[in-house]
Amino acid sequence: MSGGAGLPGALAHLEPLLDRGGYWALALLVALDNILVPVPGQTMLIVAAVYAGTGRMNVVAVACVAWVAAVIAAEAAYELGRWQGSALVHRFGRYVRLTEARYARAEDYYRRRGVWIVLVARFIDVLRQTNGVLAGVNHLPRRQFTPANAAGAALWTGAWTALGYTAGTDIGPLYRQALRYQLWLLGAAALIVAALVVRSLVRRRRARRRRDSAEQPGEDG
Repeated sequence: MSGGAGLPGALAHLEPLLDRGGYWALALLVALDNILVPVPGQTMLIVAAVYAGTGRMNVVAVACVAWVAAVIAAEAAYELGRWQGSALVHRFGRYVRLTEARYARAEDYYRRRGVWIVLVARFIDVLRQTNGVLAGVNHLPRRQFTPANAAGAALWTGAWTALGYTAGTDIGPLYRQALRYQLWLLGAAALIVAALVVRSLVRRRRARRRRDSAEQPGEDG
């Protein structure tokens, strides 16, 4: 498969690195991609799966190495979030208008829906790199984070390994289509966040109005 025959540029450019580093290169890029560093770990996973489809790597080993790397990296990011996240928020949050009250509401939201965020985060760029830290910062209980992290990593690893393995060197069109879907997912996530923010603002405004209405008769008296 030298020269990236049949592969789009983003995939072909990683072939020399995978040729030299093998499973270690796969593990390194996948791990970094799951702990705040925007490297092409997902792309490397696809290239390794394509290699497995042509017999140059073992498909089970590719999936297992990527899964272990993704899980361990996210667990480390979670610990980082729990260790330093709250201190950073309390120290610098005021500069981005993140008051302690707003931070408390964010914690509550993450406790209620954080498991689902962790499950799907790896399929969305930016969330894949940050979901572990966010879970730690927002104190998602470890008993919820760890199973969701392992399951999410298994879904992500399994999906891309299966796609690369079965498509082989015909992965190009499928990969470009998958990237389009990722952009749609990112847009959908942004819309959901915006909707939640708007709903929170509306509820707060209504609560303020009710409070003002309740206080007004006493002031008139």
